[in-house]
Amino acid sequence: MAQTKKKPEHYVDNKQFLQAMILYRKSVNKAKRAKVEKPPVTDYIGECFLKIANHLSYRPNFINYTFRDDMISDGIENCLQYLDNFNPTKSNNPFAYFTQIIYFAFIRRIQKEKKQVTIKQKLITEANYDDMTLQPGEDREFKNQFTEFLQKNTVVDEPVKKEKKKRKARKTKSTLEYFMWWKHLYFQVKYMSSSWMWIMKNLHNIFYY
Repeated sequence: MAQTKKKPEHYVDNKQFLQAMILYRKSVNKAKRAKVEKPPVTDYIGECFLKIANHLSYRPNFINYTFRDDMISDGIENCLQYLDNFNPTKSNNPFAYFTQIIYFAFIRRIQKEKKQVTIKQKLITEANYDDMTLQPGEDREFKNQFTEFLQKNTVVDEPVKKEKKKRKARKTKSTLEYFMWWKHLYFQVKYMSSSWMWIMKNLHNIFYY
């Protein structure tokens, strides 16, 4: 008789996690009604946050970062920060909700670290280490090999400058141009009014004489 393979259990049970969130939300609401201090997060909920963050950090796009522990810490901190925003009446998937929070916490940490690395590299490449490393009796032909290596191999990301669109200068009409325009308009109106009076006069003669 063939044995049926058991489905591998997920590292976080979503149903149990949801039940824990429902109970915690009830305790928070009860504390608000009683006007007492909010109860601390249960050990199980904190364990779920740690498991989600730790498991997500092993994904290929996160595993090679040296500051992975900081990413995990940021993820857990954000989960605790936005814990009360999860509403069990609107969503029954706390695992997906907090996974998304941790994911964006990782992204923010990576962007922050990249910015710091860029600043450090720029300071190192622009600093004049030769003056600091020169000893008495040495001349300026001495070269710091480490500084040369950084200057040749470091790529500093410069901020992209937005090009300002040049506004087209409005063409201002001269006084003579305005005068000619109004003169032309005046004669057109005068011609049309005289023509209209001639037509009305002839129509009156035709119908009444």
